[in-house]
Amino acid sequence: MAPVLWILAAISVYAALGFWFFSISDGIKRPTIAKFASALIAVVVAVEVWRVAPLTGTPKIIVAFGAAALYQLISYYALHAGKLKWQDAKQRHEMRRQTIVHLVLLTGSVFFIFPFVWLVSTSVKEDVEIFRIPPIWFPTQQVKVKIDGKERKLFESKLDGRPVKAALLKELNDDAGNRRMIVVEPAELKGRVYLALKDNLTQVRLVSPVWANYPRALKFLPEGYVYGLVPLWNTVQIVVLSILGTIFSSSLVAYSFARLKWPGRDALFYVLLATMMIPGAVTMLPVFLIFRWLGWVDTLRPLWFPAFCAGPFGVFLLRQFFMTIPNDLEDAAKIDGCSLFGIYWRIMLPLIKPALAALVIMSFIGAWGNFMGPLIYSSSPEKMPLAYALALFAGQHGGEQSLMMAASTMVMLPVLLVFFFTQRYFIQGITLTGIKG
Repeated sequence: MAPVLWILAAISVYAALGFWFFSISDGIKRPTIAKFASALIAVVVAVEVWRVAPLTGTPKIIVAFGAAALYQLISYYALHAGKLKWQDAKQRHEMRRQTIVHLVLLTGSVFFIFPFVWLVSTSVKEDVEIFRIPPIWFPTQQVKVKIDGKERKLFESKLDGRPVKAALLKELNDDAGNRRMIVVEPAELKGRVYLALKDNLTQVRLVSPVWANYPRALKFLPEGYVYGLVPLWNTVQIVVLSILGTIFSSSLVAYSFARLKWPGRDALFYVLLATMMIPGAVTMLPVFLIFRWLGWVDTLRPLWFPAFCAGPFGVFLLRQFFMTIPNDLEDAAKIDGCSLFGIYWRIMLPLIKPALAALVIMSFIGAWGNFMGPLIYSSSPEKMPLAYALALFAGQHGGEQSLMMAASTMVMLPVLLVFFFTQRYFIQGITLTGIKG
């Protein structure tokens, strides 16, 4: 029966939200006080039914949101009875379609953001709250009060049948599990010392993130890491050199494939694209042997030097952009005496900024989170980037979930910030690829 109730609850919630979004959209397009009042009253109906309904759990959700959806449906037809023209009906049909699409997208976004919310929430929790079922989404901390210059944990209990708040003075090592407590509230009992059983005490907790988990996670890193600055510096070096190498080499090769004419150009381009079908595991050993012969093992060079060898995806992305640039610009530059490299540097590169931005973002994400490369080539702690250092941290402190999640959040935060502030360029660079005209 439980799965059926959850399905009914989901339907009622979706119906209520859908009608509510629709009412707001309709009110914005044709604003009237009655339409906005209807949407507002629907929220009040859901809250009031939730408050007074003699039910709990899933049935209560069904009744509350079902009542709100029913009210919205009735009020909509009451407001528009006999007033709908075919043009209005067509427009409202499109609004209904948009409402359904946005509800589906909203559901998808919830599923995608759920792991990230859990990660950040766990990173600021105390250990006692991490494995609670149902999970605690808003971290809390036990309230402490100062007594005799020392911070004491605060509990709720009963003394002589009266509810009191008391601070823990000492845990007694007796068989009964008694604890010596001192009353903090109410005022008339303040300062009274009594014994209470552990099971009769309830912690006083307030919503408060444990931000101290972040410095503690850095403190638990090996001493040679200098609170994470060493792997951070290694990662910055790898990322910067990888971005520079990818942009310079891929743009040069793409420019050659797109704008220059030479024998075998198209055939070689197809061969380059065909290399994308080769799994990385096939070339892993030959590449390792090459870097070992060069003496680059246990250095950072194998982690950024391949970026200067023009990967096929970057070449393909930039070549498609280069092909959209009119030939007139190139011809005018040649007439003015500009060299081929000057045309590439002064004219072509500024015109493909969206594609370059997209390639920079992808190079940054790939280099920042690269784990396989350091695993193969790095063995010294001072040569490890953040991704590998995080894996080592997880192996040593995997049982301390709050510290592990705090370290993971710090490693992931730069990637989120870069993508958040540059997503417009990333999407523009991907969507414009291959457009001619």
